[in-house]
Amino acid sequence: MPWKIAGFRVGFAENKLETGNSKKEADLNLAQARMKDLDAQLNVKEADLATALNENRSLENDLRELKDQVVTLQLSLEETKKHLHSEMLRRVDLENHMKTLQEQMTFQKRLHEDELKETKRIHETRIAEIESSRQRELETKLSDALQGLRKEHEEQIQGYKEELERTFSAKMENAQISAARNSDFANAAREELMETKLRVDALTCQVNQYQTQNVALEKRIKELQDMLDYDRDLHRRRMAEKEKEMAQAQQQAQAQLEEYEHLLDVKLALDLEINAYRKMLEGEEQRLKLSPSPSSHSIATQASQARRFLQGKKRKIKEAKKRGHIAGFKTVQHASSSGNVSIEEIDADGKFVRLKNNSDEDQPLHGWVLRRHLGNVSDVTYKFPSRFTLQAGQVVTIWGAGAGVSPGPSDLVWKSQKSWGTGDSIGVTLITDDGEELAERKIMHVPGGEESSEQDDDYEEVTGSEMEFPPRLNKIK
Repeated sequence: MPWKIAGFRVGFAENKLETGNSKKEADLNLAQARMKDLDAQLNVKEADLATALNENRSLENDLRELKDQVVTLQLSLEETKKHLHSEMLRRVDLENHMKTLQEQMTFQKRLHEDELKETKRIHETRIAEIESSRQRELETKLSDALQGLRKEHEEQIQGYKEELERTFSAKMENAQISAARNSDFANAAREELMETKLRVDALTCQVNQYQTQNVALEKRIKELQDMLDYDRDLHRRRMAEKEKEMAQAQQQAQAQLEEYEHLLDVKLALDLEINAYRKMLEGEEQRLKLSPSPSSHSIATQASQARRFLQGKKRKIKEAKKRGHIAGFKTVQHASSSGNVSIEEIDADGKFVRLKNNSDEDQPLHGWVLRRHLGNVSDVTYKFPSRFTLQAGQVVTIWGAGAGVSPGPSDLVWKSQKSWGTGDSIGVTLITDDGEELAERKIMHVPGGEESSEQDDDYEEVTGSEMEFPPRLNKIK
């Protein structure tokens, strides 16, 4: 029995040891697997550490580059601040100049309004004087005519009365003498008395007729007075319409002037931007140690010329308009012709247009017209008079009504228009009686630099479709 118990205890102990051994082996296997996992994680962490170190080195390099860029940006910021300060000073100068120009414009506008009011007052005074003088003259004539008619009627009536009295007295005396001498003549005297009464009745009828004529004349006088009032009202309405047209023309001129000043301001701003870009390009070329290109140098020269030209443009605009062209602009003409008659010349001041017959035969111009184009203004036409013929090889000049010259025997006058017009673009087209455009000529003012401002009377004529523009417009794109 003891040995059985000992054997049982030994078997139990062996089983217990085997169970513990199996557990230890399982734990060992788990620990080995865990160790493998930890080794794998360690390898991953080492790879991450190497990657992080590489990223750290790259970030340090980027940090150094960013520090260099910050220094460069600080330098450029200082230069930009200096440039901004200079631009602010220029802006203040331009604002002061603009205020000066606005004050001058206001002063000129007030002077123009005062002159216009004085002209209207003088015109109204003249109209009132003319109307009063005409009314007095008409009243005087009417009163004289009435007095003459009344005097004539009174003289006729007085003559008829005197004649009637003489006749009646003579007849009465004769009747009395005859009655005294012979009673047989009484009947004859009565008959003569009856005839005398009939004559008196006839004279009375004539007096009534004269009175009727007097009433008709007074009615005619009243009609003439009504016609005079109607003419006066018509004249006043026409004067009001003319004043309205003058006001509209002034408004259109003011609008065109404002639009032109706006375009000048836009052009000045564009030139300033081009100059700024040019400076930036030169700075980049200097930084990169590149030689500047000839085109950029020419652009810089032309930009500086345009800037100098535009700085004095607004001060000279009104004086230039009085001369008929704008300083700093040159006149370019474009002409074309498809027939025997051509448009030879358009006056820049709008005084005349000249035509020429280039053939060996006379050209009748009956039914032909000249159509004028002037900016935004509606087109107007001039119609040649009937039976007008342009001789072979001869020229004809059509003057405006307000040209202030004495036309020759072969010249024509446009009576309905004072001028052919002035402006930056004027075009005249010759149209036949069949509606065919036979010839055309245009005159334009385009920017020409500083030389054109010194040569006021020079211009270039271009035939066909080739137009010549300043070099600056062709190079700057």
